[in-house]
Amino acid sequence: DVQLQASGGGLVQPGGSLRLSCAASGFALDDYGIGWFRQAPGKERVGVSFINVGRKFYASSVKDRFTISRDNTKNTVYLQMNSLKPEDTAVYYCARGSRLPLSLWRDPHYYSYWGQGTQVTVSS
Repeated sequence: DVQLQASGGGLVQPGGSLRLSCAASGFALDDYGIGWFRQAPGKERVGVSFINVGRKFYASSVKDRFTISRDNTKNTVYLQMNSLKPEDTAVYYCARGSRLPLSLWRDPHYYSYWGQGTQVTVSS
């Protein structure tokens, strides 16, 4: 079975850092792109970052603060989040892309499997 498990969220002060992990099982990371999304209360789910073979993408709101990476030996994708701001507060989800045009990586409709989400709260 395809599964994605997101972890690593928590409470952090503004300016702090967190590293999220997305552990994949049931498929090889090499074969699919993985996206990170976030959803704040009362707001739509939005794309934060995406990685596939040789390419990485970031939303403008997190560029230069967040870094996406993957470890194929552990079948895990990471999202290193630095210089966190209160507006980064949200539930973060990882998802597996399905026949995803790279220009549409932000569109959640192109993702077929989702992890359960991990809460990130940035507050003093």
